[in-house]
Amino acid sequence: MNYSNQQGQTAAGRYAQLQSARSTFDREAKESSKLTIPSLIPESTTGTRAKIKTPFQAVGARGVNSLASKLLFALLPPSTSFFKLSIDSLELLKQGQEGLETEIDKGLRTIETALMNEIEISNDRVAMFEALKHLIVGGNVLLYLTDDGLKVYPLSKFVCKRDAVGNVLEIITQESVSPNALSPEFLEQIKKKENYDEKTMDSDLDIYTYVRRVNDDFMWYQECKGEKIPGTDGRSKVDVSPWITLRFVRIDGEDYGRGYVEEYRGDLISLEALMQSVIECAAASAKTLFLVNPNGITRASTLAKAPNGAIREGSAADISVMQVGKAADLSVSFSTIQRIESRLEYAFLMARSVQRDAERVTAAEVTMMANELENSLGGIYSILTQEFQLPYLKRRMHMLVRSGKAPKLPEKLVKPKIVTGVQGLGRGNDRNKLIEFISTVSQALGPDIMRQFVNVDEAIKRLANSIGIDTANLVKTQEEIQAEMQAMQQQQLIQSLGPAALGSPLLDPKNNAQAQQLTEQTNANEEA
Repeated sequence: MNYSNQQGQTAAGRYAQLQSARSTFDREAKESSKLTIPSLIPESTTGTRAKIKTPFQAVGARGVNSLASKLLFALLPPSTSFFKLSIDSLELLKQGQEGLETEIDKGLRTIETALMNEIEISNDRVAMFEALKHLIVGGNVLLYLTDDGLKVYPLSKFVCKRDAVGNVLEIITQESVSPNALSPEFLEQIKKKENYDEKTMDSDLDIYTYVRRVNDDFMWYQECKGEKIPGTDGRSKVDVSPWITLRFVRIDGEDYGRGYVEEYRGDLISLEALMQSVIECAAASAKTLFLVNPNGITRASTLAKAPNGAIREGSAADISVMQVGKAADLSVSFSTIQRIESRLEYAFLMARSVQRDAERVTAAEVTMMANELENSLGGIYSILTQEFQLPYLKRRMHMLVRSGKAPKLPEKLVKPKIVTGVQGLGRGNDRNKLIEFISTVSQALGPDIMRQFVNVDEAIKRLANSIGIDTANLVKTQEEIQAEMQAMQQQQLIQSLGPAALGSPLLDPKNNAQAQQLTEQTNANEEA
């Protein structure tokens, strides 16, 4: 029995219907790929691909790789948290848990560390680099995040439908798999259908994954030859969905995005034509031809066979060298090429960078990179933070909780927050603000006034949390501090009174105030 969606169509039929709306964007993506990285979005997506034509210039490929690298550095920075789990203070007040922000923040920091460790050991950065190149060139890409890793679908492998606001309503992917990847029972079911003989079944089969939004959920299944594949049903909340559809340049009313390369394709086309002309002209100019006067006394065979330094009879007037004489034209071409390359290097952020060539990077470097992307790309980076970073983070947190590695957090109380641009990244901004506050109060009012009004214990805990340090067994508790003070006072009392103090009631912790007073009096007498 055929399995159909709510429109009464199979997944393959719905894919063909939505494919027509994708054709324009697919064509533009292929044109942009020709001028940058032709193998990224080839003309043919079949197994027998035609020979890929290499561009005459490499500025386009270098620009795409450079911009993708910078975006990856800012979106998924290595060894640096790009997010924070923030506490809703109003909700905390409603629950009567005010004053516990530091302790809750300490626990959230532990979860953040566990989440960052999951990201570090995954292949997400490798897959995301490929996805970013597709975004820059083609403008669209689909991500599928599961326990097996991050899978990338280029524009040629999926179709989608959005509402007027831009929310995804439908996603259909197309993949080719070997029949051996399917169960024997399902293969027998397909073989019973008309026009599907053994020869046809030896080739790869098209698998369609149909994803549909129903209220606040995404529901999906897989289909082959119009038949639903058993055991492929899936369901997930929209906020933690494994399907993440990305666009680079968003245009209202369109189901698909536009690529960044498309905006600079004019310069790339001009540069490609100029470089081709220059290379061909240079090749012609590099060819050396000697012309011999046919009516002269010098024979061409004599000249051709003569070794270097040989002496032969002839006349120098009979011999000339052919020259193209395009030096002036080439100089004009070179100056134009330099101007175009300069514009493209500026557009693709190849002319400047704040990233160091180091294994570890600081939060300040990530912040500066985010600022550079934000200022140069006109808000495109902010789009990626909302359409990629936040859904990616929520999905990763959901997977962490589902695996039992982290507790389930109350949605109303704790929310993930992406901090980018001028606000800085992660908790480094919180640390700087805290240090600035303590320093300002101490300089303006004095250290004594600062210690009188500022809770030093709380300040130390917040500072440790801001840089990701676990304070357990590191920072002394108030009980430990009081115990050490009591022990010190008792030791001073024993030194002041001698062995007779061992039986004194002043050593009783209840009489610490008296002991402290006596100790201070004794010390004053000794000084006198």
